[in-house]
Amino acid sequence: MLIIPAIDIKDGRCVRLYQGDYDKVTVFSDRPYEVAQRWEDEGARLLHVVDLDGAYHGVPANLKAIGEIIHAVDIPVQVGGGLRSLDAVRAVMELGASRVVIGTAAVEDRALLDELGARWPGKVAVAIDARDGTVMTRGWQYSTEIKARSLAREAVLHGASAVIYTDIERDGTLTEPNYTATAEIVSAIPVPVIASGGVADVEHLRRLHAVGVDGAIVGRALYTGAIRLADALALND
Repeated sequence: MLIIPAIDIKDGRCVRLYQGDYDKVTVFSDRPYEVAQRWEDEGARLLHVVDLDGAYHGVPANLKAIGEIIHAVDIPVQVGGGLRSLDAVRAVMELGASRVVIGTAAVEDRALLDELGARWPGKVAVAIDARDGTVMTRGWQYSTEIKARSLAREAVLHGASAVIYTDIERDGTLTEPNYTATAEIVSAIPVPVIASGGVADVEHLRRLHAVGVDGAIVGRALYTGAIRLADALALND
């Protein structure tokens, strides 16, 4: 199981939100690329970068910081946040992203998802961000009537090579992941599932592995020291 450190960027800085609330921000670094180098040095094999301003406004807003991260490390970097057009995705891919993460567009523009999958096969993941099992979009600000499991199936049909499932109510809370909801996504689709939200200790990662996820994104727990990346990586030994 991949252990994937998260680097969320707002106003060019590495931050974490609480339950996706843009008014509840903790700043961890003014130099996100140094954070990326730290996680690489500690053994990470993949980084998850989110442009929070991009997710909120609908267009990439932190390309400079994202480019600095990608060029500061030798490991793959997957990038999401505000990627709702072909041009936006192309800009991120040209920076050197290993994979793009599509959220809102996967709900609102299936034709775009089809085109992205055709242009960059195997390099498009769909982020399914849910509250009470219902999909949220546009930086987690808008609720839909779509169920997470239904969107997961649709995403695969439209070319998603992986699905990233986040329980918004757990994100940034250091409580625990939503194992039941995550397991439902795993059982619904044939592509890799990456879990996100609520991871607070190594036991949580062990339980996520047991439900069949291929990776787990860890954010606040790494930044606060609740989890040491070395201990998390040791689960795979």
